[in-house]
Amino acid sequence: MTSAPRILLCVVLAFLAAIGGVFVGRLIVPQPTPPGAALHAVLHHQLTLDAGQQARLKMLEDRFAVQQRALELELRAANARLAEAIETEHGNGPRVAAAVDQSHAAMGEMQKATLAHIFAMRQLLRPDQTSKFDAAVVKALTADRE
Repeated sequence: MTSAPRILLCVVLAFLAAIGGVFVGRLIVPQPTPPGAALHAVLHHQLTLDAGQQARLKMLEDRFAVQQRALELELRAANARLAEAIETEHGNGPRVAAAVDQSHAAMGEMQKATLAHIFAMRQLLRPDQTSKFDAAVVKALTADRE
């Protein structure tokens, strides 16, 4: 075998080994669960929502998805202003302090909107469903993040 085919074979084998390593790594190391995933699993799979509840839930989720995207963009813009202020001031000056306040305000609005969404979802539940939902909310808020 000449030099070029050997190099190509080594490259292909290295690529396949890397793909295999990623695959094995994903099997061995658990992937972090996104915050709120357990809450939505309870809503969609454990509470046995009736058709009316499902329709109202879909409306709430669609509306919140738009609001959440807008708030995420606002937070991203606030973080960009913070980065610009840090780059300009090279320290904790007045522009940095103002940008931090803007970033915190954006995060606060996201949290308020998320809580309003959670409470709106709770309102469409029957009394026999709320305790399981409430437990999932508490668990989502208190679960350790790794």
